[in-house]
Amino acid sequence: MNTVNESWLNATDTGVLRLITAGSVDDGKSTLIGRLLLDSQAVFADQIEAINRSKYKRSAGEEPDLALLTDGLEAEREQGITIDVAYRYFATPSRKFIVADAPGHEQYTRNMITGASTAQAVIILIDAYKARDGQLLTQTRRHTTLAKLLGLHHVIVAVNKMDLVDWDEVTFERIQSAYADLAAEVGISAFHIVPISALRGDNISSQSDAAEWYTGQPLLPLLESLSVQNHSASDETRLFVQWVIRHDGHASHAFRGYAGHLDSGSLAVGDVITVWPSKISATITGLQRSGSPVERVQAGDAVTVVLDRDIDISRGDLITRADNQVNASRQVDADLCWLDENPLNMARSYWLKQGSRITQAKIKHIHHVRDISALEPRESATHLEMNDIARVSLSTRDELALEPYEQQPATGSFILIDTSTHQTAAAGIVR
Repeated sequence: MNTVNESWLNATDTGVLRLITAGSVDDGKSTLIGRLLLDSQAVFADQIEAINRSKYKRSAGEEPDLALLTDGLEAEREQGITIDVAYRYFATPSRKFIVADAPGHEQYTRNMITGASTAQAVIILIDAYKARDGQLLTQTRRHTTLAKLLGLHHVIVAVNKMDLVDWDEVTFERIQSAYADLAAEVGISAFHIVPISALRGDNISSQSDAAEWYTGQPLLPLLESLSVQNHSASDETRLFVQWVIRHDGHASHAFRGYAGHLDSGSLAVGDVITVWPSKISATITGLQRSGSPVERVQAGDAVTVVLDRDIDISRGDLITRADNQVNASRQVDADLCWLDENPLNMARSYWLKQGSRITQAKIKHIHHVRDISALEPRESATHLEMNDIARVSLSTRDELALEPYEQQPATGSFILIDTSTHQTAAAGIVR
């Protein structure tokens, strides 16, 4: 049995931590993930040999170019940048991890948002050499702002390439002070900060002798210690119907079920549910998970719900418990990150996708655009360009269950889709 499988089988039940790396181009995100894979014995010897033979290898001497373990696209290896989100899995004896390697380039901010939308923690890398004077790069500021907007529970700052500044404590403290100011400006109340060298492996899995002045945990033990409990402020039930299942429709005992992912709360046989937007109620007579009947399901389960009567339920409808409070409206205030290369056209309608529900929406008003450099709202904006973050008001064709993202991420988030190009135009968070 290989060491990877042994690590997964022997790991204690401390849950799975989903994390994402963020930061600017060349801060070392892919190299850090490669180092985590290597130190957790999730890399085979032939993989190391393969990247050492690669024509795209950029490290000196016999040192492996660990970034090649995650940069799988040909264009990524040619240019030395991450373009798409790459997911990797590894484990230590005390925890399992799913890590997303997100692009640092401004052009691919939308890919970073995609990866961060399911993460519990973010590692924001800062190049110690570039930030040695305490000036943080624009993408560091943008990704920190997005981490706050997306409600990521844990923020870890990894000050990378400390070997390039000779592990200078004053440089680290200068960067720490600058990031503390940034965190306070965007509303992040607490964060962890660790000096590391991802390429050399210093302060990743064990304390580095080069940083005797650092008294905190190395990066990997810190990740093992983070809480993975559900931080949702609400345990109310939310299930978007993804598929209506029909079997033997011509028979008297025809099966009709409503399948979807239970985003929050729980359901049990006998519960009375309400379907939105029709607001019709029914009683659950059966629940299936993985094709087997069960009496109760919890958040995170993929389930099929069977009701005591046939009612009009379609893909995109929302199922809640009848005793849950739901606010339905056609008006919404939201924080919006514009992702399309084409700027916002206020005269146009866009498709709004919330869960599996799609309706038409139009942006009625831009309250302000956040200036990423000054982190202050810019009033009187009339349009949005790619990567702009703004507070807006929208109106929708159909009534939607709209709730603050902090309480219900499933009903508190959405994307806008360009009706002509079918490109994702923006990602929104209900406030």
